[in-house]
Amino acid sequence: MIAAPTAVQSRAERHPFLVVAIVLTSVFVQLLDVSIVNVAIPSIQRDIGASFAAVQLVIAGYQLAFACLLITGGRLGDIFGRKRLFMIGMATFTIASALCGLAQGETTLVLARILQGAGSGLMFPQALAIIQVTVPPKDRGKAFGLLGATIGIATILGPLLGGVLITLDLFGSDWRLIFLVNIPIGLLAMVAAALELPESRSPDAPRLDVPGALLVTAGLFLLVYPLTEGREKGWPAWIYLMLVASVPVLVGFVLLQRRKTATGRSPLIVMTLFRNKSFRVGLVVSLVFFAGVPAYFFTISLYLQIGLGWTPLHAGLTGLPFAIASGIASQRSDALAQRLGTGVLRLGAGLLAAGMALISVTLHAAGTDLHSWELIPGLLVSGFGLGCFIPPLTNLVLAGIQGREAGSASGVLSTSQQVGGALGVALIGIALFGFLGGNAASAARDEAGALKAGLGRAGLSAPLSEAAVQQFERCFVARTKSPDPSATPEGCTTPKGAPKAAGEAVAQAAEQARRENFLHAMERTLLFEVGLFGLAALLVGLLPRVDRGRLGHAPAVETV
Repeated sequence: MIAAPTAVQSRAERHPFLVVAIVLTSVFVQLLDVSIVNVAIPSIQRDIGASFAAVQLVIAGYQLAFACLLITGGRLGDIFGRKRLFMIGMATFTIASALCGLAQGETTLVLARILQGAGSGLMFPQALAIIQVTVPPKDRGKAFGLLGATIGIATILGPLLGGVLITLDLFGSDWRLIFLVNIPIGLLAMVAAALELPESRSPDAPRLDVPGALLVTAGLFLLVYPLTEGREKGWPAWIYLMLVASVPVLVGFVLLQRRKTATGRSPLIVMTLFRNKSFRVGLVVSLVFFAGVPAYFFTISLYLQIGLGWTPLHAGLTGLPFAIASGIASQRSDALAQRLGTGVLRLGAGLLAAGMALISVTLHAAGTDLHSWELIPGLLVSGFGLGCFIPPLTNLVLAGIQGREAGSASGVLSTSQQVGGALGVALIGIALFGFLGGNAASAARDEAGALKAGLGRAGLSAPLSEAAVQQFERCFVARTKSPDPSATPEGCTTPKGAPKAAGEAVAQAAEQARRENFLHAMERTLLFEVGLFGLAALLVGLLPRVDRGRLGHAPAVETV
């Protein structure tokens, strides 16, 4: 049944920002789950024996499923009702969260995370449309500013909240609580949505483009999956074949959408959107920028917990200045956008690039004896950058989109962000583990002298000490390059009867070599971040100037 305009308007007049609060709570939870897993990586590996590649799929699989269903989810909302799809998406997300929390193996966890991402993909586009339907035009800019702030803060609070929940370890839940906590929140959100959200549909109720949905899903899968799995599989030929195959599949999708747009046959993406320069450039800016954000949290969590051996709570609390600065900047971003126009995006991306560079310099100066407080300057600069960029992004990119194209445009923009995030995690994983493997031999050699002295003090003869050092170097390299660095390589166990002091000397050398190796890799990986955010700042310069008087009024979704 199609909702009448008067019903939608009466709800909006009664309590539009209560509706916004319900929607933003749901958005916060689903985006929190993008980054909250980062801090749980060591705990998940220790508990269920997950490989690094599986953990990357736990992160990238969620984002990939999220991205693949954003456009389709938006179209389903247009056809069947946005409130209905919002509740279906939240129910799917909640059930998948329970499956994640109860998972006993890496395969179950990965599949549950993909289902969780699918629920988010159905739910998120409805949030944007519901805000546009419910909030009066004069307040729409404020509502979208709140949406942007929610996106930014949820992304960076994930590691902190994850660390707190893992440390609490209620009922021996360990990492599982980061998923199980979604269950009561999801149930409450569904009840609130059933009572308060207005129902709306598109006036022309377009048909779903099933071939288009299948093509875009297949193309994105063929692109991201091999990048994530390639390292563990040893880059076999089928990995490269999948990458190559993604190109014709995605090209076929674009050609199909062009033909359907030209003939008026309900395309998944209305290709006339790309005639708008602001939209075209905005998609590229979003893709590049969001490739850097989840990738940063993925690598910094690995460095702090595995490289330096910090607890999840310690690692999470370390990122608190980032969250505080982002929250402060988000509050001022609307005013900055009114003054600077698209320049606020250049400012935000530039600050993030500078912040990443400052963190890299800090790591180099502190060495392996890093303290949390030393990262505060870089985290504050980065947080201010994120807070300046994300809240005004939607309004600035969609400022030239009008009428019926607004829903499709917002879905495509959100998809570019999620695809960028998934690709960023996959690519930065390749870079990080590549640096770790490439420098492992050097890191082990640097500890050879100290290890030999320690073995001598433990009572080993010179020949035995020399043999032990050679074994240490070989085993350190083998473990670092292994798909599962937590496993002991063949021939690398401590010989029976070896003095306890000798084992302690080897363990100490391994820990120091790991710290040095991770430091070397993290410093260089951060240059990847600097490059991405710097490129995003340059690309912002290609955006057309926006009439600042239009920034407070996001394009409306036409409904009946």
